[in-house]
Amino acid sequence: MAIKVKIPRRSKSGKAPASRDPVIRVALATFVVLGIVISAWFSYYYIKYDRIIQQRFKGPVFSSSAKIYAIPHLVKLDEKIEAREIAAQLQRAGYSDNENSPIGSYRLLNGRIEVRPGPQSYHSPEPATIRIQDGHVASITGKSGDLSAYELEPQMITALFDVEQRSKRQVVKYDQIPKIMVDAVLAIEDRRFFQHSGVNFLRMAEAAWIDFMHERHEQGGSTLTMQLSRGFFLTPEKTIKRKLTEMLIAEELEQKFSKQEIFEFYANWVDLGQRGSFTISGLAEASRAYFNKDLKDITLPEAALLAGIIQRPSYLSPYRHPERALERRNLVLESMVETHAITRAGADKAKAAPLKLAPPNVEASDAPYFVDLVRDTLTSKFNERELNEQSYHIYTTLDPDLQRAAAQAVESGIKLVDDQVTKRRTKRIKVGKNKFETQVEPGPQAQVALVAMDPHTGEVLALVGGRNYAFSQLDHAVAKRPTGSIFKPFVYAAAMNTAVSGGSPVFTPASMVTDQPTTFAYGDQIYEPRNYKEEYHGEVTARYALAMSLNNATVKLAEEVGYDKVADLAKAAGVASVKPTPAMALGAYDATPLDMTGAYTVFANSGVRMSPLLVNSVRNAAGDVVMDWKQDKREVLDPRVAYVMTNMMEGVFNFGTAYTVRILGFTAPAAGKTGTSHDGWFAGYTSNLLCIVWVGFDDYSDIRLSGAQTAAPIWAEFMKKAVTLWPYSDVHAFAQPTGVVDVQLDKATNLLATPACPDTYNSAFIVGTEPTNTCEQGTGVKGFFSRMFGLGGDKAMPPPAPDAKQPGGAAASGDASGEAAKKKKGFFGKVAGIFKDDKSSNNASPPPADSGNSPR
Repeated sequence: MAIKVKIPRRSKSGKAPASRDPVIRVALATFVVLGIVISAWFSYYYIKYDRIIQQRFKGPVFSSSAKIYAIPHLVKLDEKIEAREIAAQLQRAGYSDNENSPIGSYRLLNGRIEVRPGPQSYHSPEPATIRIQDGHVASITGKSGDLSAYELEPQMITALFDVEQRSKRQVVKYDQIPKIMVDAVLAIEDRRFFQHSGVNFLRMAEAAWIDFMHERHEQGGSTLTMQLSRGFFLTPEKTIKRKLTEMLIAEELEQKFSKQEIFEFYANWVDLGQRGSFTISGLAEASRAYFNKDLKDITLPEAALLAGIIQRPSYLSPYRHPERALERRNLVLESMVETHAITRAGADKAKAAPLKLAPPNVEASDAPYFVDLVRDTLTSKFNERELNEQSYHIYTTLDPDLQRAAAQAVESGIKLVDDQVTKRRTKRIKVGKNKFETQVEPGPQAQVALVAMDPHTGEVLALVGGRNYAFSQLDHAVAKRPTGSIFKPFVYAAAMNTAVSGGSPVFTPASMVTDQPTTFAYGDQIYEPRNYKEEYHGEVTARYALAMSLNNATVKLAEEVGYDKVADLAKAAGVASVKPTPAMALGAYDATPLDMTGAYTVFANSGVRMSPLLVNSVRNAAGDVVMDWKQDKREVLDPRVAYVMTNMMEGVFNFGTAYTVRILGFTAPAAGKTGTSHDGWFAGYTSNLLCIVWVGFDDYSDIRLSGAQTAAPIWAEFMKKAVTLWPYSDVHAFAQPTGVVDVQLDKATNLLATPACPDTYNSAFIVGTEPTNTCEQGTGVKGFFSRMFGLGGDKAMPPPAPDAKQPGGAAASGDASGEAAKKKKGFFGKVAGIFKDDKSSNNASPPPADSGNSPR
């Protein structure tokens, strides 16, 4: 058999050409196809993301934001303050210790500080020199000479946040970022940032090898530019396609922007955790959130901490996990030694520093409920985009020191409320024969609101709208609730107003009112209020009935005065929902804590109502006025009537339902009223500060605790802190207007006291309405029983606590003192329950449809 063999042609060199090899041909074809595909893919995505990048960076990378400022601090002669404290306040307001800031500058010298407002200052640029001696302001000198006070630049509270993403960000330029902050971030996140072109292939290979050896993902190979690419343009899914796209975008960013610009983008973008319900975006906002300071003032250990928590902000949160955060911070410091950014000695010193964090109470620094209300005020007049894009400066009425006091009082006070609620819900349950278990009944968590106001200007100085803004953004300061007994002063004010309006009869604090079970007819319906614990006092003075918050006496007085007159007065004061019914007298109709704060200015501001004010001015970035807010005020009561009501409400503190506030240590002159409906209320004021506190459940269920037990302790804690602050420490007795006279009366007869009637009390009267007969003329059977049992007189109350001293050392002026009061205390404590707060009980019969009684 013949075999044919085909000999291939050879090249001149004797070898077959490679191009004829089918394997090589396939390989070449595959390479060409892959090259074309990859080139097409690269070109497609390069062009695609080039357009996306151009669009994303066409305008400002981060939208500008309006800035919200606090009320200016007024430095006064003899104020207790150090020059460095003034300098710190000016720094927080944007001043610098050189001439660079357009807001202003200052010079801290020996024993004095020179303040120079700049062209963008809130004020006209008038400089001043404040001299400090022995820790007090010794003199203030301006251009025109000596000054009695000087207003500092307002401090920034926060930037107006992104309402959709609920994030806060302060945008900074690269040259505003301290070098120590840049070094810290690069040491732990991307050491070769200034050398690579967007992708660090060596680091990626090293990270992949470590992950392979440990059989799990431990190392990240992403550069800062790649992190930025992922954050700006991609989803967080972990796929090869996304990684390749991330690398492509990083390379494009490096071609389009300088390293400084990329780091600036990163520094303003990076996520650094949560504060309340807001995301902390960027290093500048993080510096404010964690340390309450500007980024330019950050220290080495603080910079290392921020750089460290970039990796896992929640896991490394210094508030929730301080040990983890501290360990990570020290790792950053070691990394900075390795990159030669700091010395070994500098690292060791920084490692020894503790975590010095700003207080975690968001309410104390950011005042988020207040800011939400400011936002609502502004968006009714401005477009929100306009506010932010124009970088408007919003000057509000908030006092940062008072806001801190309010937040701290709420934080501590609501814990006491929780304890009382838990105790009330704790039951001993029988689970078997002779077996019992202690169980806590489920139920809602108590909420709280506090509003503090200057009663003479209407400026809202502090506002807390809930116990935890991160948990609930519902602002209880503007939530309508039945007002309970804090409404009662409007009933008594309408009665006292008869002295100036010409009504008949004329009511005075010494007028007798019947406190006994009564059925009140209103149209074709009836109303049957009940006193707390069904305790009734018979004939009492109006002054006593208000102090002890007697329900039946109050409704009876409203009936005698006229329900319509009470309703008209309340509406004029700003309580719009009231209707002229018997239930109105006990606060059955709704109002918000902010409404009631405005209404109480009628009493605290000599009869003139000041509407609540949250914003004073809006100005553009150059400092020019865009809009100013003017105060809305109107006269509601005669100043004499307002003072008489204040005098009567002082009795609430000194011997009435708010006596617990004195026991808790608040001793300054004050007037106010407790309140209890389904909720607890307390309204009170001094000569320069008005505050209302509300406590209750969101579901309208009955908290079953009185205002004296829930709201009053919070009020007392807040006011004790407030009177230590300079603007509110000058608390003095309420100014008595012309046409009012103080009269000393006998408790038994409520007639003018003489030496023969030593058991007395003082009360204010409008001139011409005070009693003219003396106690010695109060004879007969009624006088006898009055002296024996105190009937018909101003009931004797417990004396002030031993430490209840007024300025000057005098005892707090109660309506009883000495042994006579002590003897009566036991009797009336048992009979009248004098230490119990007001509590409206259910009506025996169904209330009228419009009575305003809340369901129980």
